[in-house]
Amino acid sequence: MDVSDFRFALPDALIAQEAAPRGTSRLLVLDRMTGAVQHASVGELPSRLLAGDLLVVNNTRVFAARLLGRRVPSGGSVECFLLGPRATSGTSDGSGTSGTGHLMDALMHPGQKLKPGAVVRFEGPAGVLMGEVVARHFHGRRTIRLWSDAGQDVDGLIDALGHMPLPPYIKRPDTPADRERYQTVFATNRGSVAAPTAGLHFTSELLDALARRGVERTAITLHVGYGTFKPVRVDRVEDHVVDPEPYDISHEAADAIARAKREGRRVVAVGTTTTRALEDAATRGSGRVTAGPGRATLFMYPGHQFQVIDGLLTNFHLPESSLLMLVAAFAGRDRLLDAYREAVAQRYRFYSYGDAMLIT
Repeated sequence: MDVSDFRFALPDALIAQEAAPRGTSRLLVLDRMTGAVQHASVGELPSRLLAGDLLVVNNTRVFAARLLGRRVPSGGSVECFLLGPRATSGTSDGSGTSGTGHLMDALMHPGQKLKPGAVVRFEGPAGVLMGEVVARHFHGRRTIRLWSDAGQDVDGLIDALGHMPLPPYIKRPDTPADRERYQTVFATNRGSVAAPTAGLHFTSELLDALARRGVERTAITLHVGYGTFKPVRVDRVEDHVVDPEPYDISHEAADAIARAKREGRRVVAVGTTTTRALEDAATRGSGRVTAGPGRATLFMYPGHQFQVIDGLLTNFHLPESSLLMLVAAFAGRDRLLDAYREAVAQRYRFYSYGDAMLIT
């Protein structure tokens, strides 16, 4: 299957740069059996779902992964995009610097000056966070050790000093408002460098309305990695490899999903991240979602046989992206691209801060 089969024309003006108030975005509803499209709003979700449906959300929390600081001692500017923890180290790492710290994978700029041994400093009203490059890797990645000479909590300092990691297609700096808006209302488990964006549409009031409708809800965790923005650089879909992402499924969530499937009720995933965790777990569990941690490596594209989800709420995705291929696997490529062309014609807003699509 050719990657070019997932190409569509998208005007830059339709890439959302700001988020609409929660619960007010437009909603394109697609029947994947007939291809029929209806236009609605996210606030109408309770009437678009069925009593007995099980809604599965991703409760990951985005951390302020983008740090801006200075090299020590030159004072040159440094940008550090944290990708996630590698390990925890103490004073025995041979770095020659004091204190304990966190080892993190990161992308750093300017890369040519940030060799192993380079020391950087990030500071603000909340305190000072120190860092040392301890290793270089392929594709510009680094391992950096972060610590606080004052003994402050490193994760707390990262969140206080860092900037929200808005996607690269949002062409503006992050603002204080993004700290709240680029999180879901059910975000509890810190660890993502990108939001599970379908979840950004929900309000507490909308969740209450869904509960009154008889829609059950459970949560799993998948920490979204930088690989969610990884472009597909091959010509053939089958040759692409997705980056692994850690997930965890509680016993409560696994039991709720098993009960819904047993009773013939629909499982509706909120987002491609939730879908990836559930389908990866089912693949490993011979068709059953079992509780426990895992690392999602499953790449879904047309031809994939879904074992868990019966419905999907998702935002609109980039042309030729792995996320678009996942949604096409569920909805059918031709029907999905027809719906996308309709969304473009109707001026829907695309990507992380854009509008939503419900596929059943």
